[in-house]
Amino acid sequence: MKNTITMLALFISMAFYGQSHSVLGKWKTIDDETGKAKSIVEIYERSGKIYGKIIDIIDVDKKKSVCTECSGEEKNKPVMGLVIIKGLKKDGKEYNSGKILDPTTGKQYKCFLALDGNDKLKVRGYIGVALFGRTQTWNRVK
Repeated sequence: MKNTITMLALFISMAFYGQSHSVLGKWKTIDDETGKAKSIVEIYERSGKIYGKIIDIIDVDKKKSVCTECSGEEKNKPVMGLVIIKGLKKDGKEYNSGKILDPTTGKQYKCFLALDGNDKLKVRGYIGVALFGRTQTWNRVK
């Protein structure tokens, strides 16, 4: 009985440890220019690739906004629920080879994600090479 309880406790603690060392989960986006929180993005895995969807918008006045500047199938869709991170693949300690959409401008950029500790995520969007881009630090939602 003691062994069973010990194994169960070990399994649960490992599950929480593994979760906190993953990009999967909910993240509060922080604008790199203003330093203000903008939204909550849920990062999830589908078919071995990483995606991120806006599940909440912090500014109450923008909750019903639509992506008027977007093109293609995202054009005029509500920003809430929009998949903004698409098709990233794990490459060592970072995730890359995908795209990120800026719903404010409607522009898509190449993207990579990398954990900075357990509760911070570096999100870089760039054109061409990663040298030409911007980085935001998102905070894990607990």
